[in-house]
Amino acid sequence: MEGETQPVPYRGLITVCAMMATLMQSLDSTIANVALPYMQGSLSASSDQITWVLTSYITAAAIMTAPVGWLSARFGLKRLYLISMIGFTAASMLCGIAGSLPEMVAFRLLQGVFGAALVPLSQSTMLNIYPPEKRGSAMAAWGMGVMVGPILGPTLGGYLTELYNWRWVFFVNLPFGVLATAGMAAFLPNTEPSYRKFDWVGFGALALGIGGLQLMLDRGETKDWFGSTEIILEATAAAVGFYLFIVHMMTAERPFITPRVFKDRNLTAGLLVMFAVGMVLLAVSALLAPWLQNLADYPVATAGLAMAPRGVGTMMAMLVAGRLSNKVDPRALMAAGILVLAYSLYRMTGWTPAVDDVSVIINTMLQGAGLGLVFVPLQVIAFATLEPALRTEGTALLSLVRNVGSAIGISVTSALVARTGQIEHSVLAGYITPLNRAFEGAAAPLMPTTSYGAQVLDAMINQQAQIIAYNNDWKLMMLTALPMLLLLPLMRRPQATGGAKAEHAVME
Repeated sequence: MEGETQPVPYRGLITVCAMMATLMQSLDSTIANVALPYMQGSLSASSDQITWVLTSYITAAAIMTAPVGWLSARFGLKRLYLISMIGFTAASMLCGIAGSLPEMVAFRLLQGVFGAALVPLSQSTMLNIYPPEKRGSAMAAWGMGVMVGPILGPTLGGYLTELYNWRWVFFVNLPFGVLATAGMAAFLPNTEPSYRKFDWVGFGALALGIGGLQLMLDRGETKDWFGSTEIILEATAAAVGFYLFIVHMMTAERPFITPRVFKDRNLTAGLLVMFAVGMVLLAVSALLAPWLQNLADYPVATAGLAMAPRGVGTMMAMLVAGRLSNKVDPRALMAAGILVLAYSLYRMTGWTPAVDDVSVIINTMLQGAGLGLVFVPLQVIAFATLEPALRTEGTALLSLVRNVGSAIGISVTSALVARTGQIEHSVLAGYITPLNRAFEGAAAPLMPTTSYGAQVLDAMINQQAQIIAYNNDWKLMMLTALPMLLLLPLMRRPQATGGAKAEHAVME
């Protein structure tokens, strides 16, 4: 199956199963977030300890994403897929019945280990079973699970926790896991495994680098970043691990990741674009929810509904992009998506709590549409010139850089909101003095004369400082999106005609 695309029976059923697997894994990256306070009481954990429920899953998934290409070649794509699905579903059930924090962390580690392969294997499967002229529509269907899952995760997790209890955020995986496993076992074509010696040195170095980076990013804000010995040690481990991995990959005879995968210009540029998409995708969601609740005074349920148009915009744009990817230059679609995304972020730089509901809905929908227009053609063009034997390795790398980009985006923006808010508070408070002419004459009564008045004024200053801090983060996200335009000329457009020749791209 990892060669020229051949007609595959039951293609529709395989697609449905691949989408279920993708949606399950992407949902689990965010669905447990809203349930953490309930888990904390049930598992008798502190606020610092309960974050390991998220950290363990993210770190394990990031580390185990990298070897998916080797595992697929060694055991066969179908066999690895089934093992991953069964392991992920079983680990989800174990998470649901966990009775203590150590058990929960251990089971979440297992869930991350088995779930890491689901997204790249699903994408590789879709690329293999569809001919080049239909890959745009295939990537649109597959991409809905990747992009919409993290957006809907907190909303679905909140409803399940409120209606039942936090354990159902894990139990919900059971029916989808069973159906996807049965479908893939019945309909996915078999692949022949090929033996290749495992590069333990390369894997160890990459695992050290990714693990150190993920732990540093996940725990940095709670540990005051580089004021903590733990964070310094994790940063050092990440730097050493990545350095050793790069040196080993360039010098080893059979390295863990095949170096020639980076010689493909489309994939290399696609990895950089995907990194930026990952930064914006989850960072904006992580910032928008508290902005709506804390600054705009939206109730929790209303805030969730206000963010829902983002998912609607993403799905609509993906459907459009899937149909146009084979008719229009994918680079043009990506450019349009980047500009729409940047424009939506630019509009947000002027937001205040007085922004009306219609503006919030329109802007979030535009933002989702921009991400959808970038994501689908990116999947098509990134693999347009990559040799079929390297597809699984390429899909694993795309998933890895998206996850790392998301982790960096969330950590950087959250840290900047906290730090910038403190700085702006001190700057604004410096103007509140009887010596300021703005408080002379008729404005003199505005100066607080009681402790209650001082508290009210401090709350007002803090709100204004937070508004400035969030606006600065929107600017940062906009400046993260725009440089993606510079990478588009480096990519080659896929040949529009079908057949075997469509496996290669040509320069226009």
